[in-house]
Amino acid sequence: MTTRRSFIAGLGALTLSLASPAQAQQLSLAQVSGYLNQLRTAQGGFTQINGDGTLSTGQIFIKRPGRIRFEYNPPDQSLVMAGGGQVAIFDGRSNAPPDRYPLNQTPLKIILERNVDLGRARMVTGHTSDGTSTTITAQDPDNPQYGNIQMVFTANPIELRQWIVTDDVGNQTTVILNDLVSGGVIGNIQFNIVHEMANWGQ
Repeated sequence: MTTRRSFIAGLGALTLSLASPAQAQQLSLAQVSGYLNQLRTAQGGFTQINGDGTLSTGQIFIKRPGRIRFEYNPPDQSLVMAGGGQVAIFDGRSNAPPDRYPLNQTPLKIILERNVDLGRARMVTGHTSDGTSTTITAQDPDNPQYGNIQMVFTANPIELRQWIVTDDVGNQTTVILNDLVSGGVIGNIQFNIVHEMANWGQ
C-alpha cells in the first residue's frame, strides 16, 4: 500500500542517458531552473524504493505545472496522482474514497510549480558537485517544515537523474525511473481526481 508519507516522502531517481565524466560540470541554479521550466511533459517506468526497503514498480506521467500520476503495477493496488492543487492516494484494497492532501504541503510542489526559481532566498540549502553530477537540495522557503527534495543532475545535456524527498520527520523515499521520455501529449483527464474516483466507483 502506498501511504501518504511514502508518497510525500518520496519520488526518486530519474535515470536517463549518462553523460561522461569528461563532460561533467557544476550546473548553476539558473541552468537547473531553466531545465525544469522547459520540461512540460514526460512519461516512463519507475521503481520506488520505500523507506522500509520494499519496492514498487509502475508507470509515471508528468505534466507541468502541478500534475503527476503514478500507476503502480500488481500486486500493489495503489494509484497516486496530483492535479487541481491536490494529491490523491487511491487504495484498491479499500472501498473508501482516496486520501487527499494539498500539493503545496509536499516538497514535490517545488519541481511542479509553473515557474521554478531555485534562486529564491532560503530555497536552496545545498548545491554541490562530485565531478560527475550536480546535487541541489531545495525546500519551500516559506514552509521548511514540509521537508526537502534533493535532486541530482548531469550536464551536456542537462538531465535530471534522481530526486530524493525527505519528509518532516526525516523519512526518505526514492523512485528510479526507466526510459523516461520528455515531450508528447498527455491528456489532462489523467490528472482529474474526480474523474478517477468515478472510474474507481467512488
